[in-house]
Amino acid sequence: MDLFARRLRDRATTLGLAAAEVARRVGLSERRYTYYAAGTREPDLATLVRIAEVLAVTPNDLLLEDKISPAPDERDRLMAKLDATVSTLDVIDLELAVAQLECLLAFRRRRGYQG
Repeated sequence: MDLFARRLRDRATTLGLAAAEVARRVGLSERRYTYYAAGTREPDLATLVRIAEVLAVTPNDLLLEDKISPAPDERDRLMAKLDATVSTLDVIDLELAVAQLECLLAFRRRRGYQG
């Protein structure tokens, strides 16, 4: 379980999420999630799947030795963080987030931003 615990911590760090925030998004107490991140306890399958969804990875990414991927560049890291964040939104909030992003893009286009 040391690999799993390390992967939990590394993925949360990559996404810029504190353990308390991951726990909240998963629907766990901070204490319970901390047990998993410390390697002192193992989650059941349903909890593992919820954790993986919040961290925008698969359970295999967290559990298997051969799933180590290269360090993401800044854009990949931000896209993963965005994915992990929006995966916790309900449909109404997701619609609002999409509308906000579309407004941001329209504003930037009007200003002539090319990036």
